[in-house]
Amino acid sequence: MSRLLRTVSLSKIKPAMRRAPWVPVVILLVFVVAGVFGSFVMPHDPLEIHLSDALTPPFWLEGGTTKYPLGTDALGRDILSRLIGGASVSLEVGFLVIALSALIGSAAALLSGYLGGWVDTVIMRLVDTFLSVPYFIVALVMAAVLTASETNIIIILTVAGWAYIARILRSEVLRIREGDFIELAIVAGASNTRIMLHHIFPNLINTLVTIATLQLGIVIIAESSLSFLGLGIPPPKAAWGSMCAAGRNYMFDAWWVSFWPGVAILLVVLSANLLGDWLRVRLDPKFSQL
Repeated sequence: MSRLLRTVSLSKIKPAMRRAPWVPVVILLVFVVAGVFGSFVMPHDPLEIHLSDALTPPFWLEGGTTKYPLGTDALGRDILSRLIGGASVSLEVGFLVIALSALIGSAAALLSGYLGGWVDTVIMRLVDTFLSVPYFIVALVMAAVLTASETNIIIILTVAGWAYIARILRSEVLRIREGDFIELAIVAGASNTRIMLHHIFPNLINTLVTIATLQLGIVIIAESSLSFLGLGIPPPKAAWGSMCAAGRNYMFDAWWVSFWPGVAILLVVLSANLLGDWLRVRLDPKFSQL
């Protein structure tokens, strides 16, 4: 009966697994393009102040103008340009945090899972210490202690996030370590470093890609939340979180000030989660053999 239920369950997953999530992919591509080439397509300088145009509504509302398609904030800055500038900030922070977290987490997982013994004990106790406190609480405390800057945000979110990656990858290392090809490499005289880098790590890439995609949404939410609280990207630099904070006092009179950055955060985070969930199933050998 259990085998029958599993077969039915897998048969339902298989069609969904083959359908690529094109909408999330397109949204993320727009996000990446805006982040990389945003300075070339911005209609205005995102830091330029025009007090005479303050709180101009989007172009389709009364009083709006195509000069500012999505309206302006309380200082007359173009919201569309600031959205594009915020995409650049979120992309840079997200990419660097994920890259550094993946590097540290992978190294910790390889050393812990393959070497074992006291190395495993020390690393895993350190991982447990970080995981015992919620991710955002660690970032919030560190951000309150350090000065607000983009570099510090990258360091803070890396320190807060590497342990999660290390914990997941360690279980994969323990599984791979028992493979026959590892035994053959040991018999052939391969060093521990060569085994970890050339035999184990390549088998972690699928899992690492999935984790990185899912982590992108977490990093963007954390960065936006810290910026919203005034502990993230310092003004006047455009950041989606600080843009939402700037519109708190105008929710009823000028809803567009905080609405558009909120929509941007929602779309990018949701798209990253949907793509990561699809990759998790698509890259799983149990499903790829269906």
